[in-house]
Amino acid sequence: MSLQIDAEGNLRHLLTLDGLPRPALEGLLSRAQAFADGADARHVLSGKAVCTLFFEPSTRTRLSFQRAAQRLGADVLGFDAATSSTTKGETARDTLKNIEAMGVHGFVIRHSEDGAVEALAGAVEAGTALVNAGDGRSAHPTQGLLDMLTLRQALGTDLSTRTFLIVGDVRHSRVARSDLHALRTLGAGEIRVCGPASLLPDAVTLDGCTVGHDFDAMLDGVDAIMMLRLQRERMAEGLVSSLDDYHRDYGLTEARVARAADGVAVMHPGPMNRGVEIDDAVADGPRSLILRQVANGVAVRMAVMEALLR
Repeated sequence: MSLQIDAEGNLRHLLTLDGLPRPALEGLLSRAQAFADGADARHVLSGKAVCTLFFEPSTRTRLSFQRAAQRLGADVLGFDAATSSTTKGETARDTLKNIEAMGVHGFVIRHSEDGAVEALAGAVEAGTALVNAGDGRSAHPTQGLLDMLTLRQALGTDLSTRTFLIVGDVRHSRVARSDLHALRTLGAGEIRVCGPASLLPDAVTLDGCTVGHDFDAMLDGVDAIMMLRLQRERMAEGLVSSLDDYHRDYGLTEARVARAADGVAVMHPGPMNRGVEIDDAVADGPRSLILRQVANGVAVRMAVMEALLR
């Protein structure tokens, strides 16, 4: 029995999309689509409590989980690390265990350290479920799911004939890792990865991908462009020469969008550095699915919490 899947094959926690069976992944996407289409969810988690336990700043993910839990009828407890006992030296494990002792059995956790959420999953009682809302550079599984839901809505459920391009700071991106896991599981036709050599990860992470450094050359025939935030808070100085140079080489402009396939989907997990990774005209333009990603985040997180806590 793994921490994530129990002996009967049911989802116990959602820690990563790496190794998640395709039927489980597609089941979550189908249920999320039903919620996006307006399926009644008012009493699904009535009487249950969910705590958003965030040790890193967040806007979209934290509020999206809170909104999702509310729509499912759960009681929602917010946690602010800046005003909590963690400032006095309390560990994340002790924080979680104390909240669990109050009768809370659903936790959405964001942490700066790789593997932190998995470590916490090994410390909880049976019946308590954890969702990884982003840990270090490792994984952000619900972002990967909402990106896949957005792609399926735009391109259809069969991704095997489609070409996807992930651009930018892949080395520091947990979103990119979860998207790569999900695209492989769903049988994506071709996955291209583009960025400066200093911002690309090891070959194992990019296994099966077409890798390049010339953004313009990699755009031909692409059905979806998935831009990444330049994560300056996680990188050493000198990995990019300047923001202007980065925008020149890897910024998504209207001219670059025009090089891709007709009807190309443009995505970004946010927060966006406008004028660095993406121009205003593209972020707010007709090919942008960025706000749809945000909307789909609520539906996806409803599906995940229902699967774990119902």
